[in-house]
Amino acid sequence: MITEAHSIPLAVSLTGGNRNDITQLIPLVQAVPPVRGCRGRPRQRPDRLYADRAYDHDKYRRQVRDKGITPGDRPARHRARLGLGVHRWVVEQTVALLHWFRRLRIRWEIRDDIHEAFLSLACAIICWRRLQNLSLC
Repeated sequence: MITEAHSIPLAVSLTGGNRNDITQLIPLVQAVPPVRGCRGRPRQRPDRLYADRAYDHDKYRRQVRDKGITPGDRPARHRARLGLGVHRWVVEQTVALLHWFRRLRIRWEIRDDIHEAFLSLACAIICWRRLQNLSLC
């Protein structure tokens, strides 16, 4: 899941529990729709990307930089000293918002497409609720 600074989900994907998170990084970055700002050309991708330790690898940092995004996380050797947990709570808050929906808290559906539809619907409701109270311009 990629979220905006106000816990608005920008892109989500559904994968199996036995898949590595890093395999979904580039498809998620490519799935972010153009973000419309106040004026001017719409931004295609975020400026900065914060991630947790699962995404900390030089190969994927290079791929993210090639997309024009600055990796916001520090290498693991600098992380304990600098304290990076300030930016990560946003994603955790979005996961907590998704747990408002009982059908997503425990997966009862056998078919992936039904569960993905509920996930998309929940993200749309979260976006709608957040954007009602948010002034972007």
